[in-house]
Amino acid sequence: MMIVALFNYLLSFLIAHWNTESFAKDDFIYGQFPSYFRWGIGTSSYQIEGAWNLDGKGENVWDNFTHTSPSPIKDSSTGDIACDSYHKYEEDAKLVKSIGVDFYRFSISWSRILPLGTKEKVNQAGIDYYNNLINSLLHHEVSPVISIHHWDLPQPLQDIGGWVNEDLIEHFGDFARILYQNFGDRVKQWFTFNEAWVICVMGYGDGIFAPGIKEISETPYKCIHTILKAHARAYRIYDEEFKSQQKGQVGITIDSGWLEPSDPNNPEDIEASERALQFKFGMFASPIVFGKYPDIVRKRVDERSKQEGRSTSRLPSFDKYWTDYIKGSYDIIGLNHYSSYLVTPASSDPGPGWYGDQDTATSQDPSWPETGSTWLRPVPWGFRKVLNWIKNTYNNPPLIVTENGYSDLPNVVLNDYGRIEYYKGYINNLLKAVIVDGCNVRGYSAWSLMDNFEWASGYTERFGLHNRERIPKESVKFLKNVFRSNGFRRPNLPWDRQSKEQCDIAA
Repeated sequence: MMIVALFNYLLSFLIAHWNTESFAKDDFIYGQFPSYFRWGIGTSSYQIEGAWNLDGKGENVWDNFTHTSPSPIKDSSTGDIACDSYHKYEEDAKLVKSIGVDFYRFSISWSRILPLGTKEKVNQAGIDYYNNLINSLLHHEVSPVISIHHWDLPQPLQDIGGWVNEDLIEHFGDFARILYQNFGDRVKQWFTFNEAWVICVMGYGDGIFAPGIKEISETPYKCIHTILKAHARAYRIYDEEFKSQQKGQVGITIDSGWLEPSDPNNPEDIEASERALQFKFGMFASPIVFGKYPDIVRKRVDERSKQEGRSTSRLPSFDKYWTDYIKGSYDIIGLNHYSSYLVTPASSDPGPGWYGDQDTATSQDPSWPETGSTWLRPVPWGFRKVLNWIKNTYNNPPLIVTENGYSDLPNVVLNDYGRIEYYKGYINNLLKAVIVDGCNVRGYSAWSLMDNFEWASGYTERFGLHNRERIPKESVKFLKNVFRSNGFRRPNLPWDRQSKEQCDIAA
């Protein structure tokens, strides 16, 4: 016992005295995650379910968007059938179990539960579908983790303005309450929104995602404002009406790459990096942690709005009621992270709106490996950096990595060795962030269970550990080994965290 105690003391001492500079960017370390750490895999409703108009389901904005002509989707495809998970949920549950994960993160189709988007009409067939999926997962000893909203807003709610109409705050609260009532006895972790930045900037600003609105000057800010209120409403409903009995957690999932200063010695690039992070992650984290938008965002939008001759800022403000209501509205935060970017101040002003307010230009180092997505290049060390930035900026909140994944190159079928290298590097940097840096990360979910409908890219980009026919790729073997080992064990040698040797990626 004394030897064990001495070992644990020395280990704690070493970890406490390591810092983020203890290892070079590409060093590999062996070690295990804490015993509480959980592993998962994820999908979302529109991307996999299909059955777009069956059994009482209503139309959502992605149904409407993909059915327009000419098609806004790269390969003119739709999610009408997708992976047909509506009919193959039992296969999906078995597939999830076969990977060896602790949880399966999926989303609920709002239109499948409430065809009109409002509580007046509840579709029992939708309730039954998700009950069957949840029960099948539990039968296979996999915990369900639910995203309440993953971009597929009911079209009738979009017809009244969508996320710029604050009537949606109560409609979303009603939807969340119905989910808690029907599934909360078995679901212990909820995320209200997935990547609301994408909804508001790409859907309501750039118009390249549903609902296809192109108004970048103030609509994204109105959208974010409404979504933050809706998130807080769903959180407070659970906290006040369900938490004492169901004992679950509610949070929100925020996406962010790492924004590395193009020149780390240039103060302007360093400022641009911080500005870009605050306009992305901070837009959602700052209100729920501190009760306000990031100071730099507030300052820039207010000043530019005044310069434009506006009497009020394009960025709305929270009154005291909403400040108090939103602040603290999280038990956990989800982070979606895929890649990193080099950032510098923009060379020109695009005019009023999100991009002009942010005043940054991003690029990626051409030496970083390519993938099947032009926006995604593997930069494993950026993962560690963004986790440490969150730790230092938001008082080390409890986090779960809710998405992290790799897009196959076009010629890859099942031998996805690039994905293996991606996961090896990213999960190892996550390990450093947790055991060396002390980042409060509680779990990790890979993206995704299978190739699926990748939004504006259709089926041209593939993130799955399995293909759409549910055949496993080589990366499944690697991840099963990581999950089973709870990290990276040194084969047949004493456990040692500090090593520059390469990991054996065999199963």
